[in-house]
Amino acid sequence: MYIYNITSKIDPSIHENWVAWMKETHIPEVMATNCFTQYQFVRLLEVDDSDGPTYAIQYMANSKADYNRYLEIHAPLLSKKAANAWGNLFIGFRSLMQVVH
Repeated sequence: MYIYNITSKIDPSIHENWVAWMKETHIPEVMATNCFTQYQFVRLLEVDDSDGPTYAIQYMANSKADYNRYLEIHAPLLSKKAANAWGNLFIGFRSLMQVVH
């Protein structure tokens, strides 16, 4: 299993609206691609929140092919939608992890 992790620092001025958008719009759109089987949306604790809170969303994919399909077909449009909605009021760091058994 693969985990696509996006960690984001959110400007305080959009915090509540961004969380609602993630729950109601963005995460459902990502999951509707059928590239991921489940997700986890978490807030990081014990980090410096003076510039805004930090969140992570982890999407689980059964295969690297599913992840690659998301990146090639779906990610460009969904990333553009996020940029159009929030501009530079958030920053994100992406990583791919593989579950070790």
